[in-house]
Amino acid sequence: MTGPRRGRGFRPMRDLPVIVWLLAAVVVALVHPFVPAPRWLMIHLLMLGAVSHAVLVWSRYFTDALLHSPDDDQTAQDRRLVLLDVGALAVVVGVPSDLWLLVCAGATAVAVAVLWHGWSILRRLRAALPSRFGPSVRYYVAAAGFLPVGAALGVVLARGLGERRHERLMVAHEAVNLLGWVGLTVVGTLVTLWPTMLRTRIAEGAERAAARALPVLVGSVALLAAGAAAGLRVVAVAGLAGYVVGLLLHAPTFVDAVRRKPPAELPAWSVLAGVTWLLGTLVALGVGMAVAPTWQDVHAVVDRLTPFLVAGFAAQVLLGALSYLVPVALGGGPRAVRAANRVLDRAAPLRLVVANLGLVLCLLPAPGAVRVAASSLTLVALAVTIPLLLVAVRASRRAREAPLEERPARTPGQATGLAATGVAVVALAVAVGLALDPAAVGANDVTSAAAGVTPTGRTTTVTVRAHDMRFTPDRVTVPAGDRLVLVVTNTDHETVHDLVLETGADSGRLAPGRTARVDVGVVGRDLDGWCSVLGHRQRGMVLTVDAVGGRARHDAPAEGHHTGSATSRLDLAARPSPGWSPRDAALPPVPPGRVHRRTFVVRDVVREVAPGVTQRLWTYDGTAPGPVLHGRIGDRFVIRLVNRGTVGHSIDFHAGELAPQRPMRTIAPGHALTYRFRATRAGIWMYHCSSMPMSAHIANGLFGAVVIEPPGLPAVARSYVLVQSELYLGPDGAEADADKVAAEAPDLVAFNGYADQYDHAPLRARVGERVRVWVLDAGPSRPTSFHVVGAQFDTTYAEGAYLLRGGPGGAQSIGLLPAQGGFVELSFPEPGDYPFVSHLLVDAERGAHGLFRVRPAAARGSAGRR
Repeated sequence: MTGPRRGRGFRPMRDLPVIVWLLAAVVVALVHPFVPAPRWLMIHLLMLGAVSHAVLVWSRYFTDALLHSPDDDQTAQDRRLVLLDVGALAVVVGVPSDLWLLVCAGATAVAVAVLWHGWSILRRLRAALPSRFGPSVRYYVAAAGFLPVGAALGVVLARGLGERRHERLMVAHEAVNLLGWVGLTVVGTLVTLWPTMLRTRIAEGAERAAARALPVLVGSVALLAAGAAAGLRVVAVAGLAGYVVGLLLHAPTFVDAVRRKPPAELPAWSVLAGVTWLLGTLVALGVGMAVAPTWQDVHAVVDRLTPFLVAGFAAQVLLGALSYLVPVALGGGPRAVRAANRVLDRAAPLRLVVANLGLVLCLLPAPGAVRVAASSLTLVALAVTIPLLLVAVRASRRAREAPLEERPARTPGQATGLAATGVAVVALAVAVGLALDPAAVGANDVTSAAAGVTPTGRTTTVTVRAHDMRFTPDRVTVPAGDRLVLVVTNTDHETVHDLVLETGADSGRLAPGRTARVDVGVVGRDLDGWCSVLGHRQRGMVLTVDAVGGRARHDAPAEGHHTGSATSRLDLAARPSPGWSPRDAALPPVPPGRVHRRTFVVRDVVREVAPGVTQRLWTYDGTAPGPVLHGRIGDRFVIRLVNRGTVGHSIDFHAGELAPQRPMRTIAPGHALTYRFRATRAGIWMYHCSSMPMSAHIANGLFGAVVIEPPGLPAVARSYVLVQSELYLGPDGAEADADKVAAEAPDLVAFNGYADQYDHAPLRARVGERVRVWVLDAGPSRPTSFHVVGAQFDTTYAEGAYLLRGGPGGAQSIGLLPAQGGFVELSFPEPGDYPFVSHLLVDAERGAHGLFRVRPAAARGSAGRR
C-alpha cells in the first residue's frame, strides 16, 4: 500500500493560506448581502484560493511520495505558492472592482505559478525510476496544463463580451477549471489516497485503469471546452459524456476498496460524498445540456449546477482529504495522529448528514426561505472543519508531549444517533423556512381556478422560461379538469422575474438561474398571468392559460389599480409628516482633485413623497433624485454601483461618452460594477437607470444630476439645483404604478422628489444677491417651463449654450424637454416670497411649485460662492 509519507511537519506558508482562503469564503457567505458579486466571490475564494493552493501543496507532496523523490526545492515551492496566492488575491479583488488590468496581472501570476508547478513535477517524473503509480503523477501534469487556459478565459470574460459569446466561454471556463484543473487532480490522487484512507490495499490493476482513463479524461475536457467555445452543443455534450466514461473506468477499483473496507470516519465519508456529487451533477449537466434549446438555456443549466459541483464535490473532497492528510503529515507517531483524528471526527455523522441533505434541499425547487435555511446549515456543517483543523494541530502537538487517554471508537448506535440528529436538524430548518414563507404551502390567498369543473385526476406539467421580458411559452394549454403545475425558471443573467396568476398563485421573486414550481391547482377556466416586477407586465411579460373545454376567460385585475391607492390620501394642502426634512437644494462644491470617486448603492426605501403619502422607491444612495455630482471639464469620475435592491438595475451617465454595453449593463441584486467617464462638455447632465422598462425605473426614483461648469463661470452668491420629475402613485408604501407610467398620467410632479417641498421649506436669498438655479428635467415624460413669479432672468443657459447673457433683454422662463437641463441667473429686487413653478400649470398644481424667501440685503457684502 502506497500512501503519504509521515513526518512532513507544519509549515505556515504551505498550510495556513488554505485556512485563510476558506475563512474568507465563509465570511463572504455570512455577509453576502453587503458585498459585490457574492456568489462569484465565494466560488473563487474556495476554488481559485483554497483548492488551488491545496492542489499545489498536496500534488507535489504525493509526487514525492509516489516517485520516492526528495523534497529538495522547498524554497521554489514556497515561491510558487506566494505567486499563486498573490495572483488569486488580485483576481478576487479585481473582478468585483472592475479593474481589468489587475485581473490580467493576477491571472498571469496564477498561470505562471501553476505552469511552474507542472514543470517541476514533470522534471521529477522524468528523472525518477519507473514507478507503479507514475500514471497518478501524470494526472498532476495534465491538470496543470488546464488552469492557465481557464485563467485566460476568465480574463476574457472579465473584459466583457457579447451575451452569446459570454455564455459559451463561461461554460468552457468552468469546464477546464472544475473538471480539468481540479477534477484531474482529485481523480489522480484518489487512485492511492482512497484505499489508504480506508486502510486497505490498493486494488490490482488500479494503475492500469488510471493510465487508460487519463487520455479519455483529458480529451473529454478539451472537447467539452472547445465545443462550448465554438457553440457546438453536440460536441460539448459528447465531451461531458466522455468525462463520465473516464470516471467510470476508475469505478471498479474505487468500489473494490469500499467493498473490502467500508468508510468508518469522516475523511472517507466526506470524499465518498464528494465523488457522488461529482457523478450525479455531471449526469444532470449532460441531460440538461442535451435538452436545452439554446446556449442561454445551456448556460442557465451550468450556472444552476455549478454551486453543487463547488460545494458538494470540491469542498467536501478538499475538507475530507485535509482531515485525513493533516494528522498524517504532522507526524509525531501513531499517538499524535490518533489525537488529531479524534478531533476532526467529532460529530462526523451529524455534519455529513446536515451538509448533504442541505445541499439536496437547495437543489430541489424548495421555497426560498427553506433554501436559505438549508444553505446556511450546509455552510455551518462544512465550515466547522476549519476550526477543528486548528484544534487538531494543537491536539497532535500535545499528544507528543504527554500520553492521552485512549477513547473507544464510536459505536454504530452513536453514529446512527448523530445521523438521526442531523436529519432532525434539517427537518427543523425546513419547518422554520415554511413558517417564514407560509405562501409556499398554500397559505396565501389563492382564488380557485377550478370554476366547478370535475377533476380528471391527471396533472399537466409545463416548463416556462422567463427571459428578455417574455415568458416562453407565453400560452399554455391544459385540458379542463387537469391539475396544472408550472415549472418557472428565470434564465436572464441579471434581471429578477416572477410569475403571478390572477388566482393569486405566485412563483415568488426568482433571481437569475432560479426555478420555482407554481401549483395552479385544478383548472376549469382560462387564466391570465404576468410578471409583477415593476413595468415588466407593460413590456409584454404576460402568460395565458387556455383551459380546453373550460369556461371563458375572466378579466384579470389590472396591475397597479388596487384598493388603498395613495391617490386617495393625496392632499397637497396638508403639512408634511412630523420628522420630515427637505432635500438640500444647494449645489455641492466641486471636490478637490481631478478624479472624483463615489460609490452609489441601490436600495429600496420607503419615503414620503407628498404630505402623508409614501412610496417604495428605488434609489441611488437612499435618495430620489440621487446625489448631485459636481465637476469641471476634464475631470474624471469613477463611480462604483452596488445593487442592494430587489431587482436588476444599472446606471447611465449622460455626462460621459462611451459604448454602453458594458458599463451600463444591468446587474443583479448583490452584484456591482464600476463606471468610469471623463467630463468633456459643460452642462447639467442627467444620470439614470437604463434597465428595462426604463420609464418605470426612472419614475420609481433612479435618476440624478451631474453639473459640469462651463469654463470661466463667474461666482455667484447662491447656487441651487432643482431636478423635476414625475410620480405615478401605486398603493401607499408600494412601488410606482406602471400602467400610469405607460399612460403618461402622473399623480405628482415635484422638484427634488417631494411635491411642494420648498413651499414648506423655502429656498433662501437676499435682495441684490445673484442667484444661479440649475434645472434638470428628469421626466420620464413631462417637459418643464421653469419660471420664477415676480422675477426675470438676465442669464439663461440650456443644453451647453447661453441663450441670454447680458444686454437689455430678459427671459421669463427656460423650457426643457425630458433629459434636458440648464441654468438661469437672477437677482431679487425687494424682500418677499417669490414662487417658482413649472409654467405647465397643471404640473405646478401637481406639486412642481416652491418659494424663494428673500430677505433684505445684508448690512455688508457677502462673499460669492458657486
